[in-house]
Amino acid sequence: MVDDDADRPEVLARADGVLGEVVLRRRPGPIYELILNGVFLMDTQETTTERLLAETVLTRLADPRRVLVAGLGLGCTLAALLADPRPRRVEVVEIEPLLVEWLRAGLVPGAGTALADPRVRVTVADVRELLRDLNDQRYDAVVLDVDNGPMFLVHDRNAAVYEPATLRDAAGTLRPGGLLVVWSSGPAPELHATMSAQVGPTEQLVRRVEREGRELDYYLYLATRAR
Repeated sequence: MVDDDADRPEVLARADGVLGEVVLRRRPGPIYELILNGVFLMDTQETTTERLLAETVLTRLADPRRVLVAGLGLGCTLAALLADPRPRRVEVVEIEPLLVEWLRAGLVPGAGTALADPRVRVTVADVRELLRDLNDQRYDAVVLDVDNGPMFLVHDRNAAVYEPATLRDAAGTLRPGGLLVVWSSGPAPELHATMSAQVGPTEQLVRRVEREGRELDYYLYLATRAR
């Protein structure tokens, strides 16, 4: 006899947040899942592209001293950046204070340790507003992973993250030769073109992953600010 309860996700935390209902769940494995307004955002079962965001910064830049990560998620990108001693400051911008609180409380193993690293500073804010208010070239890299990409938004307000104004503001915070990296769950040719126009030469990376027996392609867009 199959025990259906054994496979049912356990809700670790649920609350109304800035963008709607936020749910943190645990499935057998254990696998941790983040859900927003009933839509799957990410889990810890398949973190290839979250880690690839960090790996891209670390391999493309000789001296990635200061990195901005927009979108805390479950802490996978942050942890991958911190595994390298070169980043001296990693600034995390997360719009949802509940998520920061839950991860700091240890609900997702390892995430609290990453957030407690002395190189990390967390700002609870809308990344669009933060980038708009900054007017100096302070970052070696900016990583944007705030939604499922421009073609599959979890929340409509996030569409502005991929628009020219925000990408231009992001470019303005990069040092010459700095890197802007954007995650997308699907191909985004308009994003590619906008990054080329607002930041600099842009390329697309495709990473194939397997989820529940299906092969899916996820996309990273990389733009380098002209020197």
